[in-house]
Amino acid sequence: MQFDTTIIGAGAAGMMCAAHAGGRVLLIDHAKAPGEKIRISGGGRCNFTNLHCDPHAFLSQNPHFAKSALARYTQWDFIDLVDAHGIAWHEKTLGQLFCDVSAKDIIAMLRGMMQAQGVDLRLKTSVSGITKTESGFAFDLETPDGTSRVTTRNLVIATGGKSIPKMGATGFAYDIARQFGLPLIDTRAALVPFIFEQGHFSALSGVAAPARVTAGSGQFDEALLFTHRGLSGPAVLQASSYWHEGEDITVNLSPDADLYDTLRARRTKAGNRNLSTELATLLPARLVDHLAAEIDLTGNIADCADTRLRHIADHLTAWRLRPTGTEGYRTAEVTLGGVDTNALSSKTMATKDVPGLYFIGEAVDVTGWLGGYNFQWAWSSAMACANAL
Repeated sequence: MQFDTTIIGAGAAGMMCAAHAGGRVLLIDHAKAPGEKIRISGGGRCNFTNLHCDPHAFLSQNPHFAKSALARYTQWDFIDLVDAHGIAWHEKTLGQLFCDVSAKDIIAMLRGMMQAQGVDLRLKTSVSGITKTESGFAFDLETPDGTSRVTTRNLVIATGGKSIPKMGATGFAYDIARQFGLPLIDTRAALVPFIFEQGHFSALSGVAAPARVTAGSGQFDEALLFTHRGLSGPAVLQASSYWHEGEDITVNLSPDADLYDTLRARRTKAGNRNLSTELATLLPARLVDHLAAEIDLTGNIADCADTRLRHIADHLTAWRLRPTGTEGYRTAEVTLGGVDTNALSSKTMATKDVPGLYFIGEAVDVTGWLGGYNFQWAWSSAMACANAL
């Protein structure tokens, strides 16, 4: 079998690329259905892009690499595509766009576009023995019906990272990169919950609160959620991308107001009330009970001098915690690191030293924030590649 372009990985980037590549296109995936991560994303409604998508929201060893692709195929372009296919959507928070009905609408749109282009989609199929030839690449295509030899002029790797292995994620893209001598940036789980020593927050499991969570150079104001294993919620997932093992994170439990000023005002208005009772009007009561084990919250607020209120406010707005780790790739939404962007063209996603070989999507060392940014990178990098094929 001969193809102009073979794309390995029928996820968001792979399907988008296949739908626009032109020529005779083969799309391969080992899963039984395409777009499985699309299907489960956004609680089944797919957070398909973000109104505020901008290069500053992406992590990479080269922060400039994503600029070209993101500028040439923007969130507005994908919104136009969704609108053209009659998919209803809504903005949830912070520019996050979701399907009104189902993530399956995005999958159906991409499948329809591929069908219109005559893309040959092969599922439950694997690839082995990839070799470089004078005219492109050759490999064995292994299906439930047997093995066949395929030749292709272009080879696009769109198999993503290691995140959520139960959905079929593997390090295949990195293996191919190594085979062809491409450098890799060390990978780690990102957009992932933190874990703490056994039982540290078990009594708080299910409690949520607005917070500002800081890790490294990342700082995010969103919800924080306590779990039986540790911390989760949007603010925590965002901060996890900036965290390294052994480092502290800082939690501000009063991100929208000066807690010291608030406590002083409460002392004037309700001085005869218990300090912990007063704090429980500002924070979840179970959280206040937990904090009472770390900081003295006894007595009435009227008896608290400014220095004590300042101490309490400082503790609650700069609460330093050290995770023992993260939940890892098992629950991580994305993978940080991957194929070194120095080995790729930012305009075409082609490898600089292996003609006809491309890497797109999560396999590349470009990782977005939570909230539709990683899908936008999938669409944008796929289009940069497709337009070059």
